[in-house]
Amino acid sequence: MTCTIVVATHKPYRMPQDPCYLPLHVGKAGKQDLGFAGDDTGENISTKNPYYCELTGLYWLWKNVHTDYKGLVHYRRHFGGSGKGKDPWQRILTQGELEKLLEQGDILLPRKRNYYIESLYSHYAHTHYREHLDVTREMIGEQCPDYLPAFDRVMGRTWGHMFNMFVMSADKCDAYCAWLFPILEELEGRVDYQSLDPFQARLFGRVSELLLDVWLETRGYSYRELPLVSTEPVNWWRKGTAFLKAKFSGKKYGSSF
Repeated sequence: MTCTIVVATHKPYRMPQDPCYLPLHVGKAGKQDLGFAGDDTGENISTKNPYYCELTGLYWLWKNVHTDYKGLVHYRRHFGGSGKGKDPWQRILTQGELEKLLEQGDILLPRKRNYYIESLYSHYAHTHYREHLDVTREMIGEQCPDYLPAFDRVMGRTWGHMFNMFVMSADKCDAYCAWLFPILEELEGRVDYQSLDPFQARLFGRVSELLLDVWLETRGYSYRELPLVSTEPVNWWRKGTAFLKAKFSGKKYGSSF
């Protein structure tokens, strides 16, 4: 069994050492070399990184890597394994653990994130721009209406599998990408993303976070959830304050947390 999990990064950073992980410099086109593989080789959309975020790495994985399983994580967000202790690097999923899990099922996702007082749609509408999701729904209705019931269910929920993180068998990963990227490319032509500030312009990576569950549900695929390991502390006070300001005073997010 062969597996390639891209670790998307835009800066020098410590990386997992198991051979299944491939550090990938996303948005590398025209940038200083970090010493990692770059998403600007082969068939790629590296120049779209300011708008697509880690998805330029997923596109590169889809088009240029041929292993039995494919996955995507982030330089500071990983799947958790059986390791214990305070050091997050000791808790990251190992290749041995990964191989055992994939014997039981071919889709791994991060543990669902619950927004409790917000649906996925209302949370996006408060923190970003609802138009992005409204136009996406319109496009799905036109291009692949079989996915519309799942889209509406997912948008109405208070939970979802976020961060564009997954591990899948190659055939499923490739099928997902073949469905996802044409939708995002069409979305480019229907929303004025280049007039947005740099943070809000990264909308294609955010919309895709919500589409993964839509695709999985429509296909009827089962999956296994794994804990999320963050290698950096999360400022929950700052995050929570920004969330409440977005919900009650209309102040959109202006940075990541």
